[in-house]
Amino acid sequence: MNLYQLRYFVTLAKFQHYMKASEQLCITQPSLSHAISALEKELGVKLFEKDGRNVILTKCGKNFLKDAEHTLQLLDSSVERLKSSAQGNGRLDIGLLPTLGTDFVPRLIRGFLTAYPDKTIDFHFYNGLTADFLEDLKNQKYDFTFCSRMDQEPLIDFIPVARQELVVIVPPDHPLSDRTEIRLSETLDYPQILFSRRSGLRPMIDKLFLACGKQPDCIFEIDEDQTIAGFVANGFGIAVVPNMPILTNMHLKVIHITEANWERRFYIAYLKNRYRTPLAEEFLSYVKSHALI
Repeated sequence: MNLYQLRYFVTLAKFQHYMKASEQLCITQPSLSHAISALEKELGVKLFEKDGRNVILTKCGKNFLKDAEHTLQLLDSSVERLKSSAQGNGRLDIGLLPTLGTDFVPRLIRGFLTAYPDKTIDFHFYNGLTADFLEDLKNQKYDFTFCSRMDQEPLIDFIPVARQELVVIVPPDHPLSDRTEIRLSETLDYPQILFSRRSGLRPMIDKLFLACGKQPDCIFEIDEDQTIAGFVANGFGIAVVPNMPILTNMHLKVIHITEANWERRFYIAYLKNRYRTPLAEEFLSYVKSHALI
């Protein structure tokens, strides 16, 4: 069985006449008759029976017609989507860290859509952690992820696109709350809330404290920036986090770290040497040209 036979069968079922159907298909009547006979032989049942000069579907033919039409509709729809994709339209699946979803990525997407107003683009966004994103990226769940950089990922390219200053956050009644600047070593006397070891930011913060000669007393390990800030605001401890816009609306104090170049970088990550649709290529090019680094 092949697609030609399915299309011939559906067309003959519509016209119920070999000559009319063959004219519609632009083939000879004997060719159509041969194709239908071969299909019936393969299936082991009669699909049509004569009705004067016409043909009508048998019971088996009627049942088969529903599935044949559905199959061809699915195929035709898929073909149209692929053709549309080749023209730069289509779907993009993007993973992003929650902290990037409040400003940077939305502005990037708005700018991209404004730059390509004639394209039909279906964006799908997913929040999570860098470690999970990279595994799903390798399984081709995503086209791109906006995340931290992780070492020992030879299959993935990381392009820096944005950065955030690292700051210390403390509860409003904390002994350090009157400070506007602080050395990281001065925070070591106080219990801290750290990012979990699954977070892409945790190795960086560990290295910063290693340079101070001591690791802080960890009371909680939490995955996400906003959740850490929530625990700090409720008096559970202090933390080193990116200077996110959301911090200005929370009941806590933000203290700048005096050491230079203590910042978190964000990257767009994607698989190396893998085919990307024209839309994905255009999006990647746009992101690279509008990076904030």
